[in-house]
Amino acid sequence: MYYLTQSIHRNAQIRGSQIATENGDRKHTWTQVKDRVSRVAAGLLSLSIKEGDRIAILALNSDRYLEYYFAIPWAGACVVPLNIRWSPVENAYSLKDAGATILFVDDAFAKMVPALKEQGVELKHIIYLGDAETPEGMINYESLIVNNEPVEDAYRSNDDLAGIFYTGGTTGFPKGVMLTHSNLWSSAIALVVALELKETNRILHAAPMFHLADGAMTQGGVLAGSTHVFIPMFTPAGTVQAIQNHQVSHALLVPVMIQMTINDSSIKEADLSSLEYILYGASPIAEAVLIQAMETFPKAKFGQGYGQTELAPLATMLSPEYHVVDGPKAGKLKSAGQAITCVEIKIADEQGKPLPSGEIGEIAVKGPNAMVGYWNKPEETAQSLRNGWVHTGDAGYMDEDGFVFLVDRVKDMIVSGGENVYSAEVENAVMNHPAVDQVIVVGIPSDQWGEQVHAEVILKAGQEASAESIIAKTKEYIANYKCPRSISFRTEPFPLSGAGKLLKRDVRAPYWEGKERQIN
Repeated sequence: MYYLTQSIHRNAQIRGSQIATENGDRKHTWTQVKDRVSRVAAGLLSLSIKEGDRIAILALNSDRYLEYYFAIPWAGACVVPLNIRWSPVENAYSLKDAGATILFVDDAFAKMVPALKEQGVELKHIIYLGDAETPEGMINYESLIVNNEPVEDAYRSNDDLAGIFYTGGTTGFPKGVMLTHSNLWSSAIALVVALELKETNRILHAAPMFHLADGAMTQGGVLAGSTHVFIPMFTPAGTVQAIQNHQVSHALLVPVMIQMTINDSSIKEADLSSLEYILYGASPIAEAVLIQAMETFPKAKFGQGYGQTELAPLATMLSPEYHVVDGPKAGKLKSAGQAITCVEIKIADEQGKPLPSGEIGEIAVKGPNAMVGYWNKPEETAQSLRNGWVHTGDAGYMDEDGFVFLVDRVKDMIVSGGENVYSAEVENAVMNHPAVDQVIVVGIPSDQWGEQVHAEVILKAGQEASAESIIAKTKEYIANYKCPRSISFRTEPFPLSGAGKLLKRDVRAPYWEGKERQIN
């Protein structure tokens, strides 16, 4: 039987006096966490929730967010983590789509509640996670703990629905991904194996906790009995300070966070010797940035996780031993790694049949982490989930050693002059120019080529570069037809999803405005 609350029971039993969570100056042991989780569950039951009810949360990172992840199944309900970067309209959609009955909010999002209600959201109760005065009409989180006695675990398990997780919407309208206890448990245990997590590890939660990348670190870290350290949200200086002050050993960061951290001035004077492992993922990382990061943290191991919400979320891992630029294990640094424990991967053609090594197709994944489907969307489920295989929508190939190499989102492919161009490859080439800080490559309409490769570039502070110099540098790394035909320079940041992914769709959209089709 696989059930997410098992790790809470075990940790309280065998390491009850050890610190489980550190949130600023607030600390709780595993015995205290179990007690708090069971009391929150009791409080929810006193509010007349029923088995399988959807309970949502809209909040920044905290120890209470971790408790939420376990109190909800303890009470027999399902979690619905909401995207902290979404507008009230988008979050209202998720709440109504999921049929959520209760919403947890903190200080940062309590003020959004009126706007949610204006969108027609009907909630039975709103639970306040913050430390200030409880807003009128809300229930204080700590009062649930103080005013309720511990309740027995509902022991939701196996194929019981654990939660509905809404996709970031980088390629289409958000969908609620249904994940079971077995789905989440299998990804978590695979992460424990891949990272060799132990009870002595101290895990930093800097990436947003609503996102399943951090969700896997939460579940995996609790399975291992590790200590969890929280900062409300990522900032370079805050991350550096937390690593130093809390002696963090493991950190999960998306590539843009890594880049911002290694370029921040606070890192120069900080003692980060406790850091043992940096796990990154959620979007491609430029090889130049990765090499700089490895030079900045020479004592830390680096690992890359690839996956998506539909896979709870892990599919592959690139282990530290392959994060090298020379030696017998070199040559895999540009890959996303190999299939994780319990997972099977194939590169599929348009009919879903496996392609031989080296041929580009759609990455498909099968295993116990594969989603049940999309909430109330049977047609979309049938498109993505076929014969147990989750079709990721990512284009890639696999080498003879089983390493998966991503080339792009299938929908981000550019067809220029009859040739396929994968934007991720172009972006990696552009990043080799010393003045380039960030880049997004998209296909834009072209009368001559049908579509042409276009790059949006942000330069490093104090640096200058011409479009011609960047294109010339790019030609050193990729074929001429793949190089940008045009470049725009921008000073404002690229749009990001709540998970820290660059929203290429939003950059691409203005160029196709008024077009009946989004391809030429």
